[in-house]
Amino acid sequence: MAKKKILPAEELKDFVVQGMLERKAADIVVLDLRGVKNAITDFFVICSGSSDTQIEAIADSVEEEIKKNLNERCWHREGRQVREWVLIDYVNVVVHVFRKDRREFYDLENLWGDAVITKIKESFDDRIILA
Repeated sequence: MAKKKILPAEELKDFVVQGMLERKAADIVVLDLRGVKNAITDFFVICSGSSDTQIEAIADSVEEEIKKNLNERCWHREGRQVREWVLIDYVNVVVHVFRKDRREFYDLENLWGDAVITKIKESFDDRIILA
């Protein structure tokens, strides 16, 4: 059986952000964990949705964006039934789509406080604008 190719994390995280922006995700942040000792992945990409429906739409959009542009599927996903916190694992990029109160409770940004954190402001003409 052939080994699966690992996609470059930088490219993958950019398409994750684009998928989030397509569905108007709120408070998008990218945690660069490459310099953090014992980190489990290269990047966390975190956002919030305002309803169960939006959380599901954001998660679907991320997966569609990756499939369309990189022809890849996630390695693992969790939380689709409850839709308070959907996790999509692409191995070197882990996506977290939270309901706002769940995001505040788990507070991943502070938990991984040694990461370089980049806030995503908006999208303009397919370019990601950093806050």
